[in-house]
Amino acid sequence: MAEIENPDSQLTAVKWRFPEVHPEGRKFVFISGAITLLFFLLDGWFWDVLAWLFVGLTVWVAAFFRDPIRTAPTDPALVISPADGLVTMIKKGPPPPELTGEGLLAAGDYTRISIFMSVFDVHINRSPIAGRVAKIAYVPGKFLNADLDKASEDNERNHILVARDDGVKIGFTQIAGLVARRILTHVEEGDIVDKGERVGLIRFGSRVDVYLPEGTGSNVILGQRTIAGETVLARLGSDVALEGRAQ
Repeated sequence: MAEIENPDSQLTAVKWRFPEVHPEGRKFVFISGAITLLFFLLDGWFWDVLAWLFVGLTVWVAAFFRDPIRTAPTDPALVISPADGLVTMIKKGPPPPELTGEGLLAAGDYTRISIFMSVFDVHINRSPIAGRVAKIAYVPGKFLNADLDKASEDNERNHILVARDDGVKIGFTQIAGLVARRILTHVEEGDIVDKGERVGLIRFGSRVDVYLPEGTGSNVILGQRTIAGETVLARLGSDVALEGRAQ
């Protein structure tokens, strides 16, 4: 991952480095590594095969929980992606009822951007804007394929609303999937978060939906890949339709 050595200078030096493993994943890496070592200590070709399989598993677990540094644009008009993944759906519709009401999102026509995270994507979720965590609402549910539209209403999910002092509010939802079995949120209601700050993760494949307010359209297109904390999803107040071509 790129590392800025001198952020006060206009000419900065950047070095690549391996991303760290998120604390939530270190115990899984340790368990997998311990089992791998045990298999290597046992005699016989069968245990050797298992040992090498677990070497691969340990590397994959460490890669799954990787936590790279991201550089978020500071322009307050920009809404950035809360998740790494594939933009699988962009549609108009009402916001989740759990995020509506007095002091929360108003009724209206919102643009929903759905970002699907495969088991190979970084699963750390980040705040799309800077502000105060105004609402967190966990909803138990099913574990359907997170790529399905109905997963937004049927699956286990966690809604988060971040509000700014100027009245701008952005809601986003962590949605469990077929493989995902735990949604983790590292913030609480009332916390102040920066744009791009880590707010949680979902284990082993999932989806994140972002709700843009009325009058704000998507700056990404279907099939585009996003990077949490860096990819610009929208510019507040701008609703210019974008077109793209897969190639």
